Amino acid sequence: MKKLQILGAGCAKCQQLTLHTEKAAQALGIDYEIEKVTDIDQIMSFGVMVTPALAIDGAVKVVGKVPSVEQLKQVIAA
Repeated sequence: MKKLQILGAGCAKCQQLTLHTEKAAQALGIDYEIEKVTDIDQIMSFGVMVTPALAIDGAVKVVGKVPSVEQLKQVIAA
């Protein structure tokens, strides 16, 4: 199971990244869990200074933007 973590305070871009990430994971047909990380100290512990960000299994893959569902499918599948 892949752990997909959305790092951000819950802004509109964070919500959009969550939606795109869910759609991408569902399209890939993988087992996944989405966790929203909103605590600023926890976000900074990932080394992230700009949100939204996406971490997959603890590794930060996307920072400061909302990729398309197609782009996210490639990131998640990699």
